[in-house]
Amino acid sequence: MSLFRKKSVASATPSSSLNKVLGAFDLTMLGIGAIIGTGIFVLTGVAAADYAGPALILSFIIAGLACTFAALCYSEFASMIPQAGSAYTYSYVAFGEVVAWILGWDMVLEYGLASSAVASGWSGYFQSLLSGFGIHFPTALTSAFDPSNGTYIDLPAVIIVLIVTFVLTRGVKESAKLNTIMVIIKLAVVLLFIAIGVWYVEPTNWTPFMPKGFGGVTAGAAVVVFAYFGFDAVSTAAEEVKNPQRNLPIGIISALAVCTILYIVVSLILTGIVPYDQLGVKDPVAFALNFIHQDWAAGFISLGAIIGITTVLMVMMFGQTRLFYAISRDGLLPKKMSKVNKKTQVPVVSTWITGGLVAAFAGLIPLSKLAELTNIGTLFAFSAVSLGILVLRKTQPDLKRGFRTPWVPVVPVLAVVFCVYLMLQLSAFTWKGFVVWLVIGLIIYAAYGYRNSRLNPENKLNDSEHSA
Repeated sequence: MSLFRKKSVASATPSSSLNKVLGAFDLTMLGIGAIIGTGIFVLTGVAAADYAGPALILSFIIAGLACTFAALCYSEFASMIPQAGSAYTYSYVAFGEVVAWILGWDMVLEYGLASSAVASGWSGYFQSLLSGFGIHFPTALTSAFDPSNGTYIDLPAVIIVLIVTFVLTRGVKESAKLNTIMVIIKLAVVLLFIAIGVWYVEPTNWTPFMPKGFGGVTAGAAVVVFAYFGFDAVSTAAEEVKNPQRNLPIGIISALAVCTILYIVVSLILTGIVPYDQLGVKDPVAFALNFIHQDWAAGFISLGAIIGITTVLMVMMFGQTRLFYAISRDGLLPKKMSKVNKKTQVPVVSTWITGGLVAAFAGLIPLSKLAELTNIGTLFAFSAVSLGILVLRKTQPDLKRGFRTPWVPVVPVLAVVFCVYLMLQLSAFTWKGFVVWLVIGLIIYAAYGYRNSRLNPENKLNDSEHSA
């Protein structure tokens, strides 16, 4: 069936005009840049107060296991098909075009809404920091469109998105250098919290350990899984990596390992310092330091949070631009989106389209609405990639793999089970929104993508006639 026309591994790895400059360290920093941000500086408090209590550590372990299993599957695909597009490109080889489009469209939801949600969160921290100096934006420019509250646009969110977009157009090496500097700063801030907070832990705050039972722990895991998203963005950089078969798996797994350890340690200290029911604030890490009267450190934490959230925004938007580039190159979106600037070797059109869409969503749509759909889209992509490992091990066992997922089929099956289980913890509203998004995507594919695909026999014929 032409809906399920597949790419071969060879056709999925065309020659690229992108600049191969990234090494394993750059990729690890990209991963940490994408992962540590909103999760550690915001979600820890909400998940402890509303769901898991001191058992937040178990929520992080469950979510971390789901993402670790999926990361091992991503690593095999990344070493086998080192191309932009991540889950979209992998599923094109494993399942065929219509499934690849669904995954690509799903990832537009993941990266686009996550970027917008992160920009909204950045705006909140930035305005809070400015207010400490007595500086305030006009009310109309402080939040998303809500005339009843006198707000019309979140101007700081729009501004930071446009600044990040400009940085991304300057070149991937320049963007990676700036990301690395900001990652080092935010890691120092997290370690500062650990070094100070560990001396103020009161073990009595860990009881009751599981106030809402195991159901609260799993519901908390479905929330904090957002804290791990971003490692898959590393694989979207595949065409800009030196020795991708070696460096991509190292970058993905190293980033996830570092972040998992930090999340567990921070959640233990956080719930040990402050009674869990008082952590339902937007800045729980800074709040905890204020709670123990370490106000000087709380200021550093707030600044680190702004820097940390900026790196998440940068890597998420980077992933979105490379996804548009890959889909456009295959003909499923307009070809202008895969045009690469000769000087910077960056897909500039895709980058500015991404920046414009993210700025519009971040500026006009409330944060809560943006964040609701991000988790389900990402978990769906993780499940599909994990299933793809099982399919290709069966159908193409002899493909060259720079990294092999261990304990197949156990690891891919566990990845699917964990991800689907966490998806089922999400609300009916989220599921309805997700289905509507996929239906819109299928309409676009039927109206444009199917006909313009490079795998469409008519387009193949036209390409061969043109080259002749």
